[in-house]
Amino acid sequence: MTRGNTGDLLIRLLRALLVVESAYYVRGLFESLYFNESTVPLFDSVVTTRPVMSVAGLICAAVLLAAAGCRAPQKQPLVRLPEQHTTRNGHMVIVSDFKLSDRHPVVTDLVGLKERIVAELALPEPERDVVVYLFPNEQRYRNYLNSMHPGLPPRRAYFVGTKSELAVYTFWGEKIQEDLRHEYTHGVLHACLGNVPLWIDEGLAEYYEVPESQRGGINSDYPQLLASSIVDGWRPDLERLESLNDFAAMQRLDYGESWAWVHYLLHSSPSGRDTLIDYLNDLKDSKAPAPLSDRLATTEPIFGARMLSHVADLNTPGLIIRANDTRAGYRATPIRN
Repeated sequence: MTRGNTGDLLIRLLRALLVVESAYYVRGLFESLYFNESTVPLFDSVVTTRPVMSVAGLICAAVLLAAAGCRAPQKQPLVRLPEQHTTRNGHMVIVSDFKLSDRHPVVTDLVGLKERIVAELALPEPERDVVVYLFPNEQRYRNYLNSMHPGLPPRRAYFVGTKSELAVYTFWGEKIQEDLRHEYTHGVLHACLGNVPLWIDEGLAEYYEVPESQRGGINSDYPQLLASSIVDGWRPDLERLESLNDFAAMQRLDYGESWAWVHYLLHSSPSGRDTLIDYLNDLKDSKAPAPLSDRLATTEPIFGARMLSHVADLNTPGLIIRANDTRAGYRATPIRN
């Protein structure tokens, strides 16, 4: 509220006060001239305590109201994308508010990841940029997502693909490289293929979040979960996974099973790698390619039993390799401002 507005408010309140005081003066004069104790009062009751504030009270109220109106607005949380620095390598773009060297492990890790995905899965080269918005801290990241994408579950990183942009959102933290590998894999797949079914999208992202130096290793989030689920009666069901189309409905076991199918196809199935590669390339050219489960039923009739055996073997002691193992040199490197 400006000073001019405050002055206008005080003037209006004082004018109102004068009108009220004048009315009470006229009423008192009228009653003193025409009524005594034996007459019936003109009003239902004689007012002895006015139901309004005194002059001092109204002035105080006006001052308090003006002070409240002039109070400085509360500082709003900063809601904007990083924009000050851009690092580009081919179709990989990292946008941040701090300078990031081309040789920084975060950058070189993603460059190598793209090359690895394209080579191992025989994918066509990406046709679109994948833009990584790297926030300096978690609060800025949360503020932006809550404002621009309300309703998303609280996670450390997100990939959001639209017709106009393939974007990864995350913040600088202890698991920055693991989170980036996962979400950037989504970006590479969509940049190369366009249409990617949910289960294979998540399965490959869970697979490739494991560092390249531990290629062929096991994502430590899932072997124990899958083994205990087998004891409880759960069985792998690729057709069920293929029917899922809402990521919000996916449970942790669904992510684990998606990863296990990818690991089985690339490391254990006799025909799995070729079948997976053919399927992925068909995604590029067809909106509704034959499901992977149908293809496996033709090339590997007992793939269900083989997969179950593979999952059971994943929990072998000593085989598990943690995706965030610091011995691999993938602990986040702090940025110095």
